[in-house]
Amino acid sequence: MNNTESEQKLEQVLNQALKGLPARRAPSTLESRVVNELARRASLPWWRVSFASWPVGARVAFVLICAALVAATILGGVSAYVGDRSVSEASALVLGWVHPLLAVMSSAGGLASLLMRVIPPLWLYGTLGLGILLYVTLFGLGAAAYRTLYLRSSSAGDGL
Repeated sequence: MNNTESEQKLEQVLNQALKGLPARRAPSTLESRVVNELARRASLPWWRVSFASWPVGARVAFVLICAALVAATILGGVSAYVGDRSVSEASALVLGWVHPLLAVMSSAGGLASLLMRVIPPLWLYGTLGLGILLYVTLFGLGAAAYRTLYLRSSSAGDGL
């Protein structure tokens, strides 16, 4: 008799012994505690329950107030950064750090366009197919590992 057979036999014996035990009764105060807790939660005001339970008007007002606070924060930061400059000076200052970013993005787009013209389409399709195949393989391996590691260990007490 090897180790796995003895473990399975032990599991079957324990499973039968535990199934033969009578069901435990809940404490006598459990029902009253549950009912009291449900009544307490039902009597909470609307702003103390989850956001999804709020009235539609309150949810819309909350979202609008949050959006206004975000906009005020952004505008406050920009005005603190710009200071007392005129609008044209402020826009030139902001565009001063945006221009290099746009130049990098334009260069990256030009490089991507050049690569699309130089690389043969068959290679691109082959690379795309290989990527899809690798992704499906990774998904399959993950599913197999999950079934092996988690489903087998959780069903060990079932006596299967």
